[in-house]
Amino acid sequence: MSYDLIIKGGKVVDGTGNPWYRGDVAISEGKIVAVGKLSDAEAGKVIDAIGLIVAPGFIDAHSHSDSTVLVYPQMESTLAQGITTVVAGQCGGSPAPINPEMRGLLEEEASKYMPPGVEFKITWTTFDEYLKQVEKVGVAANIAHHVGHGTIRTAAMGFEDRQPSGEELEEMRRLTKEAMEAGAYGLSTGLIYPTGIFATTDEIVELAKVAARYGGVYDSHIRGEGPTLLKALAEAIEIGERAGLPAHISHHKAAGRSAWGQSVETLRMMEEARSRGVDVTFDQYPYRAGSTSLVTLLPPWAHDGGNEKLLERLRVPEDRARMRKEIETGLPGWENFAGNLGWENIMVTFVGTEKNKQVEGKTLVEIKEMRGDPDEFTALYCLLLEEEGTAHMVIFAMQEEDVRRIMQHPLGMVGTDSSSTAFTGPFAMGKPHPRTFGTYPRILGRYVREEGVLRLEEAVRKMSSLPSQRFGILDRGIIKPGMWADVTIFDPDTVIDRATYQNPQQPPEGIPYVIVNGIVAVDNCRCTGELAGKVLRKKLD
Repeated sequence: MSYDLIIKGGKVVDGTGNPWYRGDVAISEGKIVAVGKLSDAEAGKVIDAIGLIVAPGFIDAHSHSDSTVLVYPQMESTLAQGITTVVAGQCGGSPAPINPEMRGLLEEEASKYMPPGVEFKITWTTFDEYLKQVEKVGVAANIAHHVGHGTIRTAAMGFEDRQPSGEELEEMRRLTKEAMEAGAYGLSTGLIYPTGIFATTDEIVELAKVAARYGGVYDSHIRGEGPTLLKALAEAIEIGERAGLPAHISHHKAAGRSAWGQSVETLRMMEEARSRGVDVTFDQYPYRAGSTSLVTLLPPWAHDGGNEKLLERLRVPEDRARMRKEIETGLPGWENFAGNLGWENIMVTFVGTEKNKQVEGKTLVEIKEMRGDPDEFTALYCLLLEEEGTAHMVIFAMQEEDVRRIMQHPLGMVGTDSSSTAFTGPFAMGKPHPRTFGTYPRILGRYVREEGVLRLEEAVRKMSSLPSQRFGILDRGIIKPGMWADVTIFDPDTVIDRATYQNPQQPPEGIPYVIVNGIVAVDNCRCTGELAGKVLRKKLD
């Protein structure tokens, strides 16, 4: 028998959590066609996997690689980790649908995060048109999408801090329906970000009910991961229960000293919800720091009306004084990063202009001193004005005990919470969170091999079959005949991340081969440049 590709002699960890076994894997026409002892078989290409682990291609349960793939489809940082499928459209933000009247504004905002000379053009309006554009460009890894509640809300009613009218809510339902029929896998929310921060639980339930009719998932960056963690998690569970669909908690964590140790209770809450029939799961990245936009340090009212209104308020001394006071004292229900964590735990990772590049990799305490500002809030608002709101940060918030406890729980899977990018060249911008480059090898190297926090087979399950089951990507995530041939081959003795907070653009070690839809995408640790991925659309009954 002759095949396109045979992987010979490796230890197969098939993604189910079962113990490894030694076997060969044969691939033809993009799919796995045989697994076992295939000593007499021939193939156009043979990969010697003796001493290596042959696993399903990893599925990134939480990716922001939905806009970036249109300008950087090679997805190098994704493939190098062994990821063959990403689930994008997270935290309430998806590239579609859009209101055509906002096209120019949205293009201008997105272009601020691109390398010099790279413009982000929006040529679509509907969710289906966006997916077709990605298909036209091509992608190096498979990509599945949620539709973002914040995007839908903005398309229907702009950036305003108010409740939708009956007509606007009906338009939001229509846009959700349209996206689900186009192949979205679920509805996502980002409830610390505009415009999700303005939405009530009832509003979200109404849209989640639409996603439920199509077998979708409710995937939420909940309203708080610090002092309001338990209340915010309860809301997400409530939405899943009331709307009748699975609830998935994005990048689950206990952030800030006041929340440390509360993972005991959050995990108990999810177990209890499941015991009464609510299907709840979560994803996690294996780091003590998170990352998001710098403007998130400002209180909710400052975001009413969008970025331009925010910048106008930053220019008004009275509004700045109010922001300063509320950061110092807090607001009920607000995820107040600076007030809760301290300025010394907030590090700027990206700015859009060359004049401020020296602040990348520095905390706001260090930036205050560099600039000669009187205090950290002054450094923050001046930087935001100079950068027109275009800046990102890393926030050091978690304790290792919670990270490990959450990692070990069987309901959890793995996600990077990052965008695909490059190790070198114009797309290697700023100092992004090292999870962008090291999430999966970090778990396999540090938490499996070095520290024994997870069994190897359990770690691979969390990276493959569990997310495939959660989101309904059921033809991937397991090594068995009939599945699409997404395969990651790694060395269990050497696999490790190398990315750090100060030097993040470092490729991992120990992942010599990655195969996407039967095509070798990483060969001897080098990306081949093949655009072998597919735009995945949820199959409707």
